[in-house]
Amino acid sequence: MDSDNNRIKKYVSIVPNERQKIVQEMGFYAFIHFTINTFTGKEWGNGKENPSIFNPKELDTDQWCSAIKSAGMKGVVLTAKHHDGFCLWQTQTTEHSIKNASYKQGKGDVVKELSESCKKYGLKMGVYLSPWDRNSEYYGTDKYMDFYISQLTELLTNYGEIFMLWLDGACGSNLDGKPCQKYDFQRIYDTALSLQPKIVMSGCAPDVRWVGNESGIARESEWNIVPLFDYGTQNITQTAQRDENAKAFQKRCVDVMTKDMGSREFLSKYDEFMWYPAEVDVSIRPGWFYHPLETFFVKSIKKLMKIYFGSVGGNSLLILNVPPNKKGLLCNKDVKRLRELGNNIKLIDFLRIKNVNYDSDIIGKECFSISNIKEGKTFSPIEIREKYNIIAQFDKDLIDKVILKEDTDFSQRVESFSLFAQTEEGEKEIYKGTVIGFKKIALFNPLETDRIRLEIKDCRFEPYICRFSVHKKPET
Repeated sequence: MDSDNNRIKKYVSIVPNERQKIVQEMGFYAFIHFTINTFTGKEWGNGKENPSIFNPKELDTDQWCSAIKSAGMKGVVLTAKHHDGFCLWQTQTTEHSIKNASYKQGKGDVVKELSESCKKYGLKMGVYLSPWDRNSEYYGTDKYMDFYISQLTELLTNYGEIFMLWLDGACGSNLDGKPCQKYDFQRIYDTALSLQPKIVMSGCAPDVRWVGNESGIARESEWNIVPLFDYGTQNITQTAQRDENAKAFQKRCVDVMTKDMGSREFLSKYDEFMWYPAEVDVSIRPGWFYHPLETFFVKSIKKLMKIYFGSVGGNSLLILNVPPNKKGLLCNKDVKRLRELGNNIKLIDFLRIKNVNYDSDIIGKECFSISNIKEGKTFSPIEIREKYNIIAQFDKDLIDKVILKEDTDFSQRVESFSLFAQTEEGEKEIYKGTVIGFKKIALFNPLETDRIRLEIKDCRFEPYICRFSVHKKPET
């Protein structure tokens, strides 16, 4: 038992850094895939494109940001450079860039325009800078990392505060017959943090991990506490392993996509851990870049809300891609869908029952009393028990969801829980869940009640709960 307690102490000692907490609070932000590929109709360019074909004559980054804001997103990440190597800013590092485009006679700067629009609309600005570069003559040589760091320095120096650096793991150097490029990821991380101390790095990076698919699907139990990763390869590091089973697992190279990444059973195979939240990346269309025929296949509002509930409502982050067309505009259908999405998300909080009283069968610690939840603060029981009950009481209403949050300053602790509603036939279990984390949206069949009981069944020591809100069913 002592051994188990020591391991649990180790798990709950893992908490997010300040940068991770900021992006957790954001929860939902946009991806903009827009570059020379938009004009060639390709998803992956080959780096041999003529820069002059890039000419979005009606480019309007205000329109992008207005639509993104309407969806309830808090920021936007732009593909400043994709795998083809074409740069959307006035770079001094390469001629394969916007300075040789027809757009604004080579004087344009999409990164600058979007940065200014983000400030105007109160959005955070992020950049995607592909490590793979199919155009650069330096790729596959010792000089490439200096080249890449120069590009990164330009982006993180000249465009104000950048909230995210997105590092793609795609690399097909053999595709071009070039030598394999060894990326110095640590140099990238160190440079980014020296220039932008508040920046969050996602993808092949230390702050946020890829969920493992591009379909908008999050795990049923998404843990933030995972074994120590080698960020660049997205594999669990050799130093984190504690037995031969773990080493065999490592060799399969599917770490980031495995179903279980944080249960006690899984973590027992390792000795070193980190806080590493998952990010769900998905496009509103089938492709990442704009293709005219895909306008017929824009995701439905039902599909987008399912993705939202499963990701943002499943202890994950959501980055939703919306690709501009050749004119430099988001298509009307996409804009309309984003507005619908935003209206649906706003409705969740609008239908939150305001006057809720909370109680528990156990008193809280000093400064962590049960009354804290009503004030948006944290409740934590005074002692460790086998299970914990928190009761929400309110005027009877038709409800269909509950939102729960753990205070992640004290790590992620809840492993299983149930929700019970008071009905005319007595108390009834209406939802059974596993993890909570920084946000859990529990959906259930609508029912009339005036009392919901949260029963935390399995927990890593005592829980720290900072939200337990009850929400009415929208009118149809």
